[in-house]
Amino acid sequence: MTRATAPLPSHDIPFAEASRVWARIALLSFGGPAGQIALMHRILVEEKRWIGEQRFLHALNFCMLLPGPEAQQLAIYIGWLLHRTRGGIVAGVLFVLPGLLAIMALSWIYALWGSVGAVSGLLFGLKAAVLGIVCQAVIRIGRRALGNRTRTALAVAAYLAFFLFNLPFPLVILVAGLIGFASARAGSLAFVGGGSHSASGGGVDDADSRLGAGLPDHARPHRRWAIRIGAVLLALWLVPVVALWLVAPASVFATIALFFSKLAVVTFGGAYAVLAYVAQAAVDTYHWLSPTEMLDGLGLAETTPGPLIIVTQFVGFMGAYRHPGGLPPLLAGTLGGLLTSWVTFTPCFLWIFLGAPFVERLRQNRALAAALTAITAAIVGVIANLAVWFALHYLFHAVGQARIGALRLPMPAMASIDPAALILTVAALVAVLVAGARVPLVLAGCAVAGLGLRLLAV
Repeated sequence: MTRATAPLPSHDIPFAEASRVWARIALLSFGGPAGQIALMHRILVEEKRWIGEQRFLHALNFCMLLPGPEAQQLAIYIGWLLHRTRGGIVAGVLFVLPGLLAIMALSWIYALWGSVGAVSGLLFGLKAAVLGIVCQAVIRIGRRALGNRTRTALAVAAYLAFFLFNLPFPLVILVAGLIGFASARAGSLAFVGGGSHSASGGGVDDADSRLGAGLPDHARPHRRWAIRIGAVLLALWLVPVVALWLVAPASVFATIALFFSKLAVVTFGGAYAVLAYVAQAAVDTYHWLSPTEMLDGLGLAETTPGPLIIVTQFVGFMGAYRHPGGLPPLLAGTLGGLLTSWVTFTPCFLWIFLGAPFVERLRQNRALAAALTAITAAIVGVIANLAVWFALHYLFHAVGQARIGALRLPMPAMASIDPAALILTVAALVAVLVAGARVPLVLAGCAVAGLGLRLLAV
């Protein structure tokens, strides 16, 4: 009796060659999700011609609907499409691995020498670059997502919900989604259409690509495979979380596991939107790090390849480093950082492997599409709040808070403004918004300028 074998992929792309290409993409994936998606488009569609333009955009639009880092999920999706489950796993792991190793090394350096003059100066300059990049993200996403007054009003409302009332991120996203869903069901067109996520440049037709225009057999819904892979990935994700809460419920590791697991479910809108939620909880609720250190972590993440959301590993590292329990601080920080990345990125494989075969059905649901469009509009307000929050804590040494009933209004002390920070911020804004400078150049220029200003001040 012969054993049944899995069907061969409907193309001639060797798995070993694909693995080398995914490693190349991982090492070059700087510049945040926009740059990473453009890189994948250039290599996979234009250079290799493995998949066509329409299929690439189809996959990208689906990944935009999911919680988590869309660029990594796009890599998992295409890897799975080309070489089934093992292709998705290799593509997803390789996409994260360089950034994970780099952030871990930088977290050690930051914990040991972050207050040393030279390192402090470099980080001081990086914060200005981060502010400029976040402001650019607000404008870029706003142009794509806000096509009418209703969406703009929803973005403003989301901004005020954060800035004045400090409402939780999941609540704001949930309300926005319900507004969009109810609007579409009522027949309104306010959240219907628009919001195209296209990659730059031309491409190849699906029929002319190596994969072709047809749907591979493994890309069709299979209930038995979905149950099996779903059970395995759920166990890999949630068993460590449950174990930590049973063994050491009061430890920082249990808190990290639960918090970032919840984050993996509600992180719609990309890294910049998620950071508002992370900063709110890590700084104000858990006191794992200060606003300045949160900015430092984002600056470090901007300088490394891979998903920008890898900054959460820095947050988990610092949280465990500051609350190590009975462990040496650096060991606790390392374990905390690795745990954070595990519960952040493992769910991405679950979403893709379970959802990708049903993507066509999801895209044809008008009410669901309207709900996600409304969430995207709200996310513009969330990111705008993040930009203001970072700016206040970077430009001013002292930021208080005025309470008027339920309102919580940040009040910077004008006399505490940092002239050097103001100069660097203006320069970064001009570079990214006016001159259109590339992100690596802005990061390098601001870091060098920050070092120079710190050395002159000594």
